[in-house]
Amino acid sequence: MNWLKKILIKKSPTNNSGIFCSEISNIIGYKPKNILLFETAFTHRSLNKVTITGNALNYERLEFLGDAILGSVIAAFLYNNAPKGDEGYLTQMRSKIVNRSYLNSIGKKLRLIDLIKTKANIANFGDNINGNLLEALIGAIYIDEGFTACEKFIYKNILVDFKDLEHLENKISSYKSLFIEYCQKNKYTFKFENCEDEGKDHVKHFTVKLYFNDLVIARARATSKKKAEEKAAHRAFFVLQNQMESY
Repeated sequence: MNWLKKILIKKSPTNNSGIFCSEISNIIGYKPKNILLFETAFTHRSLNKVTITGNALNYERLEFLGDAILGSVIAAFLYNNAPKGDEGYLTQMRSKIVNRSYLNSIGKKLRLIDLIKTKANIANFGDNINGNLLEALIGAIYIDEGFTACEKFIYKNILVDFKDLEHLENKISSYKSLFIEYCQKNKYTFKFENCEDEGKDHVKHFTVKLYFNDLVIARARATSKKKAEEKAAHRAFFVLQNQMESY
């Protein structure tokens, strides 16, 4: 295995220049022991890299691990800081912190997309690539330095915005979920009507009409059905803001 590492290091321009190692060190707050882990955390599947045993070599497995570590750290944070919260409350609060939109914003803030290695056109990646790379980075930190280092990174970069749990309680993590719950509780009818957008964009888009009591209350367009529905529900929230806020 040592000879394989030497070959990989020799072929990697980022290791030869030291730029990649320096950039990673600035992001995570320490010098990595195994820089190959972090190179894997920023390797996209489009490169079709494999290990000597034929296993895929990209960030997806580290993303899976990082997601689990992130969930554990946040669960412990909420357990310690919300002693009166029951299981339902803690679960709801955790989902508000780990929602994809927020993780994407942290990934963008850290400019993780600048480090990705891919054959695909970065312009065609959706916003979720930022959160995916963030989770892969957390997975690499865990293997490289352990749980304590992960915890420190997560507190510094993610939980720093959630010291005020009362503010977090009022944060809306999904306008679609809120809209559906509001309609179901009050026995209002609703429907998300989706169709593929035939516009001239290089990236496929979807449009959605949101019906409320048989009337179109909002329209939206996005690169996925899920995003379009969330955007439409967000717009519907502002139309029905007074009623929904009281709900």
